[in-house]
Amino acid sequence: MNQVEQCADNKKKAILVVSFGTSYRETLKLNIESTENRIRDAFPDYEVRRAFTSRTVIKRLAERDGIQIDTEKQALDRLQADGFQEVYIQPLHVVPGEEYEKVKVLVTHYTHAKLTVFEKIRIGRPLVFYMGQEGKPDDYLIAIDAIKQQLPESGADSAFVFMGHGGLHPANAAYAVLQLKLEEAGLDNAFVYTVEGFPELSHVIEKLKKNQVRRVTLMPFLLVAGDHATNDMAGDDKDSAKSQLLEAGLTVDVYFHGLGENTAIQDIYVQHLKDAINYQPSGHKGHGH
Repeated sequence: MNQVEQCADNKKKAILVVSFGTSYRETLKLNIESTENRIRDAFPDYEVRRAFTSRTVIKRLAERDGIQIDTEKQALDRLQADGFQEVYIQPLHVVPGEEYEKVKVLVTHYTHAKLTVFEKIRIGRPLVFYMGQEGKPDDYLIAIDAIKQQLPESGADSAFVFMGHGGLHPANAAYAVLQLKLEEAGLDNAFVYTVEGFPELSHVIEKLKKNQVRRVTLMPFLLVAGDHATNDMAGDDKDSAKSQLLEAGLTVDVYFHGLGENTAIQDIYVQHLKDAINYQPSGHKGHGH
């Protein structure tokens, strides 16, 4: 080990694991805490802390359970006050959408602060980011490989329907990319829809009918099986995905587990964090993407 490495080892280093969060205690433990622990095990020399980007979830946990969880800004302020010099942020977001942008903008602010708050601050990428171009990994195919581990046996007349969150952010296009990549991976019986965007469930139902599918397994393409999975996906309300699929004459099974329970998905976040830590920016040192 050279002197530079020894010097670096004496620095206080932290990892901040940032997720949207959930107010469901059990799913918090199964999906978020389990992923944080996986990161903790992989990086024993770092202090690992938690932050949520959802102010609503933070407020609900505080009022209902007396649990205090930092926002991304509060967590970074606390790390600064505690004298940490190197900070690596790993978002547990699925796509680089609005919640990820919230964190990235903050990191950019710290990176360009006139008085450098941290000697080094970097952010890892969410679950899906790169598409395999220009020598970068194909995050989609890697995620699909991880998801294959949780798929039950399927017959000729069955299909998998994944529910993503979606929204108005341009990153919503990630779900359409995911659909193409599922086909590329040979999963012709897997379809994606989003709660708040494109692709819509009605389009998926049309495809299922066209393919003469009779049985569907609904799965959340979300870190946690929380509110959206409980209500929008598997609820008894007539607008839920389950109700609409039943109405279309399909037999519906529900796989009620968030992606955070899948150890292969947890390992992807660990790898994205390693990529951020090992990132070598061209031309200058200190701050990574």
